[in-house]
Amino acid sequence: MNDVARLAGVSASTVSYALTGVRPVSEATRERVRVAMDQLGYRPNALARGLASNRTRILALLFPAIERGLGGTALEFVTAAAETAREHGCHLVLWPTGDDEVGETHELVHQGLVDGLVVMEVKLDDPRVDLLRSTATPFTLIGRTARPDGLPYCDIDFELTVRGALDHLSGLGHEHIALLSHSEASLAAGYGPTVRVQKAFEQQTSERGLPALVRHCDESADAGRAVAADLFRTHPEVTALVTMNDDATFGAVAEIVEGGRDVPGEVSVLSVVSSPRVGALSHPRLTTMAAPGAELGRLGVESVITRVEQGDSPVVRELIPCRLDAQATTGPAPGTHAHTPPGTP
Repeated sequence: MNDVARLAGVSASTVSYALTGVRPVSEATRERVRVAMDQLGYRPNALARGLASNRTRILALLFPAIERGLGGTALEFVTAAAETAREHGCHLVLWPTGDDEVGETHELVHQGLVDGLVVMEVKLDDPRVDLLRSTATPFTLIGRTARPDGLPYCDIDFELTVRGALDHLSGLGHEHIALLSHSEASLAAGYGPTVRVQKAFEQQTSERGLPALVRHCDESADAGRAVAADLFRTHPEVTALVTMNDDATFGAVAEIVEGGRDVPGEVSVLSVVSSPRVGALSHPRLTTMAAPGAELGRLGVESVITRVEQGDSPVVRELIPCRLDAQATTGPAPGTHAHTPPGTP
């Protein structure tokens, strides 16, 4: 570091500030330090920097139930979070937890391995959050508990998302709309998206004078096939399906088509809290309410970094709705002359 300082014509402390960001350094000075580092082949030792500053520059992304894997939509949250951490000179580690979520979170916090945490897959009553509130470790939620007052969070606005989905389908003349959601187990566990989307769907269909038909489904294409087969056998009047379960959606679309119904001629399918990238994997190409994964991943990491560096900083509380990406699986209800809403191909 002294060699770098001499070559750049600055003090050793300035080199340290340029690397750690503990104090502001002008962009011109930072560039001189970088050039000197490149000429000398100097690379700072992350462990030594952590010991000197009492920070590790490591953030953990808590993600439970990792055994089901990271789907395409969840991966967008993780990718954006990792990229944002890198831009701020931090490392992001994905920290999967098993059945003992509280115990594993406690171990992570008290080992002092990370400067802060971003918590995903938040439940309405989440014991991980109760634990973190009792510690000094900065954290931010991607999601919300039932009582989020005083908590730093960013989340999807599920009410506006469901309203957007129903506006699109109602505008196409659909009056018999079903919801295919996550599993019964996720509902019983109080998983925020499952509970909030179902509540919004039931309230808003009631406001529109429509029946509220809800089915829960495990996270697999085969489960989606089975639930769709049962749904259309018992409720053949359904002409539109709102889904929130990427894996099951593929199975449901396949079952509808193989069962002799045309998509979207006879049944429209709209997947909420999904992404155009996931929708492109479906045939026909899936209409989605695209989750703001990049925005929420960035906000979550920036919030926790600010809390690490500034302590009692303003608490982020932001809700962002999913946006409609109208593709080939939604169309006018059978027997109607509904106009195609703006933005629909």
